[in-house]
Amino acid sequence: MKNKMDLIDNVIPRTDVVKCTARIGAEIRNIKLSANLTDQTIAAINSLVLEHKVIFFRDQGHLDDAEQERFALRFGKPSPYPEGTRPILEIDSAGEDFKADIWHIDWSCMDAYPKISVLRGVVIPPVGGDTVWSNTAAAYLDLPLPLQRLADDLWAVHSFPGAYNRRYVGDFTGPRIETEHPVVRVHPETGERTLVLGSYVARFVGVSKHDSQRLFDLFESHITAQENTVRWKWKQSDVAIWDNRSTMHCATKDYGDQRRVVRRATVEGEVPVSVDGRHSVAHFKFVGRNEKLTPNEA
Repeated sequence: MKNKMDLIDNVIPRTDVVKCTARIGAEIRNIKLSANLTDQTIAAINSLVLEHKVIFFRDQGHLDDAEQERFALRFGKPSPYPEGTRPILEIDSAGEDFKADIWHIDWSCMDAYPKISVLRGVVIPPVGGDTVWSNTAAAYLDLPLPLQRLADDLWAVHSFPGAYNRRYVGDFTGPRIETEHPVVRVHPETGERTLVLGSYVARFVGVSKHDSQRLFDLFESHITAQENTVRWKWKQSDVAIWDNRSTMHCATKDYGDQRRVVRRATVEGEVPVSVDGRHSVAHFKFVGRNEKLTPNEA
C-alpha cells in the first residue's frame, strides 16, 4: 500500500483529494480527464479508486462520448453487455430501457462483470437525481463473525432479465444470462473480501425462495447502512469512477418529470473467486426473435 500511496503523492497532491465520507468516496480536484493522461496519472487514479471505492471529478465539460470511451479504456478492455458491445451506454430517464433506481452492481449477471464504471452527467435535473454508492468491503467487515462465515459459504444466482427489470420479461427477446457468484469474492487487487449481491440476484443456491429473500434482506441491510454510503449531488459534466467489484449503487428517482441523462463506459472485469478459491460459473440461454421468456423462466 505504501508504494501506491507514494505513487498518488508523486502525481496527485493529497490536498486535491477531498474525502466525502470516512468509509467511501473522494472528490479529486484540478485534473482534466483525458485519454492522453500519463501512465503514472492513470495508475494514480486507479489507486484512488481502489482506496476510496468511488471518486468524483467536477467540470469535465470537454469530454464527449468518444473521449470518455478512450479514457475508460486506459483502465482495460471494454466490457461486453448482454445485448452486444456498446462502448457508451446512455441511461435516459425519458426512456424505459434501464431501471437504475434500485441497488445493484453493474451487470453482475455476467461472469466477468465490469471492474470499473465511468459515468458522466449529461443532462442533470435542477433538483434531485443523486446517486448513492455503498462500500461492500466495509459492509462485510461489519458483519458479525457467524454471518461472515455464512456469507463465505453462500452462492447466489444473478439473472438477466430478472428482479432487476422483471417488467420487461414478457417482451424480452435478447439473450438470457445467469451466473452463479459467490456471495463473498476476494478482490483481485486489494485482497479485500466484498459482498456480491444487488438486484440481479434471483436466489441463493440450495436455499428456498422464502429463506433466500430473508438472507438477501439481511445482507443488503448491512450493505446499504448509512455509514457505508456516499451520496453524490450531480452537476452537468461531472464524472464518477467506481470500483464495481467493491461497491453497489443506486440512482435516486426523486426529480419528478424532469429529464436526467447520464452516459456510462465500463471496463471488463475478472471472473470472481470465492474465499475457498472457486470461480463463478455462467449459464447462458439465448432466446430467438419469436421465442419469449415466461415469468417462471425469469
